[in-house]
Amino acid sequence: MSAARTLIDLPAFSATDYRCDAGPHDAPYTEVHRRFSIAYVRKGSFGYRYRGETYELVAGSVLVGHASDEFVCTHEHHGGGDECLSFQFSDESLEPFGSVPRSRRAKLWQAGGIPPLPGLIVLGELAQSAADGESDVGLDEAALLFAGRFAEIVGGREPGRAAVQPRDRRRAVEAALRIDACAHESLDLEQSANDAGLSAFHFLRVFSSVLGVTPHQYLIRSRLRRAARLLADEARSVSDIAFDVGFGDLSNFVRTFHRAAGVSPRRFRQAARGDRKIFQDRLGAGTVG
Repeated sequence: MSAARTLIDLPAFSATDYRCDAGPHDAPYTEVHRRFSIAYVRKGSFGYRYRGETYELVAGSVLVGHASDEFVCTHEHHGGGDECLSFQFSDESLEPFGSVPRSRRAKLWQAGGIPPLPGLIVLGELAQSAADGESDVGLDEAALLFAGRFAEIVGGREPGRAAVQPRDRRRAVEAALRIDACAHESLDLEQSANDAGLSAFHFLRVFSSVLGVTPHQYLIRSRLRRAARLLADEARSVSDIAFDVGFGDLSNFVRTFHRAAGVSPRRFRQAARGDRKIFQDRLGAGTVG
């Protein structure tokens, strides 16, 4: 009937991949939102009965739920299955929504179903890309970016860049230095934020504002920089280099490196050792960049 796969499980928030193959002949049943929830519908359709209202959700829609509220999902009109990427937030971790006007804050979590909106679709797809390992934005970062944009659009939060204080600028630079020094280790957003003495959402906002990239993007680029140097200078195998610089999966390293360089790690090594035709061919084809 349905399957749930936990992608992130942190005290502050979690991310879950939901897949359901229920159809019109399957009886709906009552469920409960364990946390404050926003879920991006990436495929299929289903009905969402919540607080006396019924919403028909399709690909691109967003399901919203308040912690401890009951809800029912129905599949009266579609039997092909549906898939959602759901983010759940604890009571203590609602900072992305804290600047929503107080008069609208309670209604934010009672919105039920949100139709496909351009400003949410693009970040929902970014989050899905991160979940699939196809983006150099971390899934935890994508979740907070999606939540922040949701607060702006649905909650009426005023958009715009907050002023970055000199202390926060120093924190961002110091965090980048720590990430670069430990790029070969397993790092996540929450750990880096704790090291900086900030919440995850505030850290992501400050780091991105000051340095122009997210912490995960900076981490991946630090690893790529070291990998490129090792590929050019040393004779170790590609797999050894991938693991040494911090990639836990060889195929992910090859895919990420190719996306950045326009050539595979092996071809990059050949070019670094004198085969300039490799990059000349790629430039001529307009595929590097």
